[in-house]
Amino acid sequence: MDTSKHTLSVLFEQLGLPSEQNSIESFIARHSPLPSEIAIQDAPFWSESQSQFLEEGLEEDSDWAEIIDELDALLRH
Repeated sequence: MDTSKHTLSVLFEQLGLPSEQNSIESFIARHSPLPSEIAIQDAPFWSESQSQFLEEGLEEDSDWAEIIDELDALLRH
């Protein structure tokens, strides 16, 4: 079991996205604000596998859930 603390950078790596701080900031700026009626995993900019990873992480309340929630909050601004 992976007990390491996940960061936004590690989440972006897991999603197959550039994980440098400036790349993360650019991604958030490009895709914000995410409308409140759209769940993060249903956002149109995710691939099917990315969406599935996010959905499973939240549904299973996995160790990814907290950082997924943080990304969700960042995308809502």
